[in-house]
Amino acid sequence: MGLPMARHLLQAGHKLTVYNRTPARADQLKQFKPVVGDSPAAAGRDAEVLVTMVADDAALEDVMLGPQGALAALPAGRSTFP
Repeated sequence: MGLPMARHLLQAGHKLTVYNRTPARADQLKQFKPVVGDSPAAAGRDAEVLVTMVADDAALEDVMLGPQGALAALPAGRSTFP
C-alpha cells in the first residue's frame, strides 16, 4: 500500500522523503526522484506530515520510537498518521 501511494504522490508533483526497512523497496521509486532517508528519523526530520505503512504494532513502535525513530526527529506541531 505504501509504495503505490508514494508513487502517486510523486507523480502528482509532491516532494517526498521515503524510508523503507527493506532498502530495495524504496529503490523502486528512484525514477520519480524522491529523497531516500537512511532512517525513520531522516524521513521525518523536515516532514509536514508523516505517513507510516508498517506490518504491525511492533514495527510501528520500532519506526517511531526506536533508536533512529521518526517521532523524536519530527518537527514540533507536525502530524502523524499511523
